[in-house]
Parts: sequence; structure tokens; C-alpha cells
Amino acid sequence: QDYINRVGRKYMKSLIEEYMNVPSYEEDPTYYSDWAAPREFSLGDMGVGVDIFTKTHSGQSDEIELLSDNVRVIHLNAGDLDVPLENLFEHLPEFLHEFTRYNNEYGIGYQAVHSHYWMSGWVGQKIANDLNIPHLITFHTLARIKMQSRPGEQESLRRQDTEQDIMADADKIIAFSPHERDAMVRLYKAPSDRIELVPCGVDLTRFKPIDRSQARKHLGINGEKVFLYVGRIESLKGVDLLLETAAHLDGSQDIRVLVVGGDDGRGQAGSRLKHRAIVLDIDGMVEFVGRVDQDQLPIYYNAADVCVVPSFYESFGLAALESMACGTPVVAYRVGGLPTIIKHGSTGYLKSWRCPEAFANSLEMMTSSNSLIKAMGQASRERAETMGWDRVAFTLSEHYKSLGREIV
Repeated sequence: QDYINRVGRKYMKSLIEEYMNVPSYEEDPTYYSDWAAPREFSLGDMGVGVDIFTKTHSGQSDEIELLSDNVRVIHLNAGDLDVPLENLFEHLPEFLHEFTRYNNEYGIGYQAVHSHYWMSGWVGQKIANDLNIPHLITFHTLARIKMQSRPGEQESLRRQDTEQDIMADADKIIAFSPHERDAMVRLYKAPSDRIELVPCGVDLTRFKPIDRSQARKHLGINGEKVFLYVGRIESLKGVDLLLETAAHLDGSQDIRVLVVGGDDGRGQAGSRLKHRAIVLDIDGMVEFVGRVDQDQLPIYYNAADVCVVPSFYESFGLAALESMACGTPVVAYRVGGLPTIIKHGSTGYLKSWRCPEAFANSLEMMTSSNSLIKAMGQASRERAETMGWDRVAFTLSEHYKSLGREIV
């Protein structure tokens, strides 16, 4: 109780960051250094107190975890410890009740709530209404954009309607790119005057160039040309296109294709892709690495000649930016927020068609010229240096202030 009271007093003027399914720091500290924390740590360094509210789950013990002097993670009970994502919506009223109990008990004077993802947005809007404070929302992915991006992609009507309701009520909607902003207006009738463009950022201290030969030695790679994919293994990510591209590459060259990332936990997507590699007769050059610790990811980016992003849709494209921060150029499908990151012909290539021949041509052209790949690598790092988390945090703080509340 003394600890909570002592820490709580630091947060009398603070910002709620709300996530529904965040791991504990003890369970996965790299999550906070790669995605959640860089932004929150940067806000904390600016003197903004940030409480990240999330659901209690297995592998987590403490209710409150202190990440820095100004940043905490607070776990609230809502349903069983390991509720599947598809069933989580039913437990949102319980999560809201637990937040109200917590806030009433400790009396922290929050000044704004910033929700991430649609289910958190449902809770965040109700918290904002109850406390009479502004609500900002960042969706990261949107159901109707996903459904338009790939044939057969399905999302629940509940999610679509909830996203539209949140956009109608939120004080600010944070979009990663002009494409996402325009889609919000077109598909959801979102009020354009409340949408603000804030691109995602990258941790420039973690993702940075290192000696390529040392990175390859660490991974046991010798003289091969290395093409890298980083991301979830799911249909929307378009890994099939990467495999088909590999099948079109010059077979006389020593080539390694590294697929880094986990699937949905049931193993079906990964198994299907492995079988596809066998059918294409490229299973000897393709390695399905699986999940990789965030501390190891920069090694993979630095070991690669080119990072390939074949997704049907990317609201932003964090893997592309991380690769560029490591000095590795990118070849990607021209979709979503990727054109806001990648400068065509300078930091890599954007392909307008989902055609393996076109992707293969770009990869072979880039790796056939040491001077070209070196120049693109340098340009990639320079581009990434303009998109660090400190700049994102400053932009967000300005939007918080614009809502009429001095967040300090």
C-alpha cells in the first residue's frame, strides 16, 4: 500500500495508455523496448506520467510494474487468465469495472486516455466519458481495410461497428499514414478534422547498423545472398509471394531466404508455408526461423542484403523501418503506410503489382551491385533517423496539449 501510494503520487497529472493484452515486463521485457515502451519511455522522459492498463494473464505476478520513473504497467482482472482474443470482447465490462475500482481506490487525476486497438478503444471511450477527459485512439489495424486488402479476409460486424462508433466519439484519431486517414473517412465516415497524422517510430539505439560479417557469422551464414522477412505468419502478410519470388530467383546463385516470425499458435499457417516451399522446390534455400527475441532482431536485419515486405496491407510497416534503421534496404508491395517510409529508388523499391517476377527482378538488381546496395543502405539509415521515437513522443505531446489539457 505504501509503495502504491508513493508511486501513485507521481501520476497525479498523467496519461492513460490502454492495451487489452500486453505481456508483463517480467514475462517479455523486449515487448516494452520494441513497441510499447519506446513511445511511453520517450513521453516519460518529457515528464509525462504514463500508466499502461492491461489485462492480467498467466506469467504475470505483480499488479503494478514500474518501467521507469514515469511509466508503469497496471494489470487488471478480466475473465480467465488466458482468454482467447476472439472471446475477449465479452470481458470488457469487467475490465472497465476493475479500472473504476482501481481509480476510485487510488484517486489518480488522469488527464487523458490514449487507447490502442478497437477493444481498448471501447473501454477507453467509456473511461474518458466517466472521467470527463479527452480520448485519443490509435487502431493499428482496421477491419474494413483488412477486408478490402485481401480476398476472403473476414472480420466481425461487431468489430466494424465498434470501430465506427469509436471514431465518431473520440476527441482525436491517430492515423499512421495518409492512406489510413483517407480510409477512415471513406470506409467509416470518420470526421476528418479530428484525424491527426503521426507516423510510427523506431528505436534508433536498438536498431542500428553493425558489421555485416559479424552478424552473418553469428547466424552461421557465409557467402549467400540473404533475403529476410520479419513479421507474423498469417495470410494477410503475404508470405506466399515471398516464396514464389524465391522460386523465380537465379538458381545458380547461393541464396538464403530467412522467414522470421511466429504463426497464430496453432501452427497451421507455418505448416502450410513449409509445404508450399517443398512444392516450389525451394525448401533448401528457405529457413523458417520462428519467433526471435527482440534483442536478436537487429542481427537478422544487419545480416540480410534486402528485407522483403510482401504484405497485402500494412497500416504502417514497422519491420520495414526497423530494417532501414539497420542500414538494410527494403523491397515491398506499394500498400498502406509503406510509401510513407520507403523512398522508391533510394531506400529500396515499392512494387505496384503482387507479381513474383517483379519482386525477383528488383532483388537481383540490388544484389548484383555492391555500390547500389551500399548507397541504398546509407539512405535507409538516414531516412530512419528522421523517424525516431523521440520525435513521435513530441508530436503526440503536442496533440495532447491541443485538447486543452496541459499534460505534465
